[in-house]
Amino acid sequence: MFQTVSPLERIKIFFSRNDALPRLILVNVGVWLLFALVQSIAFLFETPGQLTDTAGGMRGWIMQNFALPASFAGLLAKPWTLITYMFLHLNFLHILFNMLWLWWFGSIFVQYLSQKQLLGTYLLGGIAGGLLFMLAFNIFPAFAHIRGTALALGASASVLAIVVAISFYVPNYTIHLFLLGSVKIKYIAIFSIVMDVFMINSPNAGGHLAHLGGALWGYLWVSMLPKYDITKIFNGLNFRLPKLNARKSLRKFKVYRQPGRPFTDEEYNIAKAEKQKKIDHILDKISRSGYDSLTAEEKELLFSNSKK
Repeated sequence: MFQTVSPLERIKIFFSRNDALPRLILVNVGVWLLFALVQSIAFLFETPGQLTDTAGGMRGWIMQNFALPASFAGLLAKPWTLITYMFLHLNFLHILFNMLWLWWFGSIFVQYLSQKQLLGTYLLGGIAGGLLFMLAFNIFPAFAHIRGTALALGASASVLAIVVAISFYVPNYTIHLFLLGSVKIKYIAIFSIVMDVFMINSPNAGGHLAHLGGALWGYLWVSMLPKYDITKIFNGLNFRLPKLNARKSLRKFKVYRQPGRPFTDEEYNIAKAEKQKKIDHILDKISRSGYDSLTAEEKELLFSNSKK
């Protein structure tokens, strides 16, 4: 009987790939875990005054050094914050929802566009969102009283850039939502933009302005395709983890006896990763078009893998 790959195995396959989407999720989660650990340790050494002061303590230090300031003077003093802010989350629910949206819409994105384009949209969308946040806070009088202390953080602008880009690239792509049924993703993007516009007067005005900046970038970028694609500047990046020097590593290699010739650990792992990519592609094809859409070769590969 045909057996499917378990959800745990699918997660392992997804994060074993040297692609932009799993790497972006891993970096965001890794940064959040690192800062959460640092804050937990620092908590033991902080005074009661620091614990009640939101601008003090380790949390305050992280915010001041890695979140994006609203003032241009603050950005000039710490220019790296235009990048670091889009990987910074201090709240579990914040990173949870951002990563879920990144995974959902990122998976659709890479069905039609490349992993490098996904990375470029994430980074440039985050930069666009950060710049609109700063521009608005320095132009409109409503923000004059908090201009010197306001900070932006989170991947929301980057994620919304991806959501809007793919939603206008394949506007009729349909997903199924609980209680709502089949919905075209362009309506999800439009609804998200409209909600951000109406939420500008909320306590998180800066966040919603950053979202709109990311959404604007996503729309402008996809409108320029295929004539002009600025994300090509990321084509030289390699997502593979660095390898050890071959000569130094040969002594540590085990040998797997296979018909023909022995495999080193490195060759075995490369072959295994390639097979996992094929399995993942087959599973994605099943989710889109059903099991009957598979070729005989794909069915045989999936069946043989399920017996191991």
